Formats: sequence, structure tokens, C-alpha cells
Amino acid sequence: MALVAGATRGAGRGIAVQLGAIGSTVYVTGRTTGGQRSEMNRPETIEETAALVDEAGGHGIPVRVDHLVPSEVGALVARIRRDHGCLHVLVNDIWGARIEWDKPVWESSLDTGLHTLRLAVDTHAITSHFALPLLIEQPGGLVVEVTDGTDEYNAAHYRVSFFYDLAKASVNRMAFALAHELKPHGGTAVSLTPGWLRSEAMLDAYGVTEANWRDAVARVPHFAISESPAFVGRAVAALAQDPEMARWNGRSLSSGQLSQVYGFTDLDGSRPDAWRYVPEVQDAGRPADVTGYR
Repeated sequence: MALVAGATRGAGRGIAVQLGAIGSTVYVTGRTTGGQRSEMNRPETIEETAALVDEAGGHGIPVRVDHLVPSEVGALVARIRRDHGCLHVLVNDIWGARIEWDKPVWESSLDTGLHTLRLAVDTHAITSHFALPLLIEQPGGLVVEVTDGTDEYNAAHYRVSFFYDLAKASVNRMAFALAHELKPHGGTAVSLTPGWLRSEAMLDAYGVTEANWRDAVARVPHFAISESPAFVGRAVAALAQDPEMARWNGRSLSSGQLSQVYGFTDLDGSRPDAWRYVPEVQDAGRPADVTGYR
């Protein structure tokens, strides 16, 4: 029994589908439905995600939830309790923020920046507040805080925006704190980052699809290390099935790192290790070459 909060698109959708592939019942939440779009104004919907979960072999249940509204999150968890009586996996992937890149804090829109923090941090805290009492009723629960960048990388690198940098570092720290609070109840909390994610928005930005994404490498050579949302989804599915998942409690993890441990691959059979590639090749100014990195 899983709740993927923020499953409309991107990593959240990939995680929900791969949890479905191992037979999970997955509540998929977000603000965009067939009849209403979020401020992101994108076409992907939670109903589409739920259908993909079904196709993968699980059972997808779409519920429109604004995770900034405590009453809506409380009602969602009450429904899960009423209908199923348990929760084994919570994935906090809520985001949906627009970022002002390459501006210092004093030149950034304060309204935009503070809204970014609310969407990236408050939503995760609100969801954990309501969902964790149900999750800890049975030992072995898993909480995954989805972020961008490992704790090690983010600690040493500015993430191109004051508000984005703060948001992603905060999510890593949330997993660390939750690990301490869940441990006495037999629960595990981790932060997890995909690499260069081929989300729907990223593919649109580069004018390609998942089928021909390599065409973008000619323009953006380091895009060769990118990965599909299924890759991070398979990382979560592997964690959820690991009887020794507690060994990761409080850790900052990446999809590429976990693929080396659990043996899963991306859709093309490769194992892209973006968070090793980025500092060693991209940030180091070396020519794009994924040899040995996927």
C-alpha cells in the first residue's frame, strides 16, 4: 500500500508506475486532473498516472489533493485508513514550482521564491504529519523524500538559485530528521535523487520524446547521461522490497547508486550514474563521454 504524493508527472509518475509493477496499490495525488490544471499548466493528469499503474500490474487510485492544504491531506489519509487500514510506503515528491534561475536573492521575486519553498518544503512536512501515524502502525514502513542532488553534492555546489538551493537541501535534511523519528517504530526514511531526469517538461524543452531523446545530445552533449523516470521508480521499488532496507536509514541516495546495489536498469538496459558523472565530467569541464558511467 503506497502513497506517491506528487505523482502527476516526472519522477512521481515513474515511481508510482514502478510500484505498480511490483503489485502495489498506489494512491497517486496531485493538482492536475482531466478537468482542472495546476499552476504548472501542463497536460499530464493524475488519472493518466493511475491508468499507467494499472497497466503495470498494480492498482492506481487518483485523488486530487493540494498538499499545501492540511484538511485535504488529512482527508486523504483518513480515506486510506478507512479503505485499506495500512500504509507501507510514502513517497514525498511534491514540487510543482516555477523557478527564477541565475538571480541572487535580492533580485528574485520574493513572492515566487517563498512560494517555491512552500511547495517544496511545507507540502512534504504537511504530508508526513498526517501520513506517518498510519505508516508506523506496522514496522517496516518506508518514506522516500525525492530531491535533486545528493547531500554530498549539494553541500559543495550552489544550485543556481537561492530558493532552489535551499529547497533541495531542506528535503535532504527532512529525510535525515525523519530517519531518527521513524527508527524506534521500525521505519526507514531516505532522500533519493534521480539524475538528469527526462521528465515530460525536459523532453518538451529539448523538442524530443522518450523514443528519440538521443537526438538532443547533439545540442546538449551531457544529456547523454540522462535517465527516464522509470529508473528512479525502479530504485524505489527495489528499496520497498528490500527486507534489509533499514541499512539505508537517514541516507542520501541516488538512482544510479542504488542500481549498482540492486541490479535494476533503465528502460534501455543501462545504469546511468549521473551523480558520479556530473562532478567528474560535466563540472570538471571534460568533453561529454558516458563511457563507464552508464
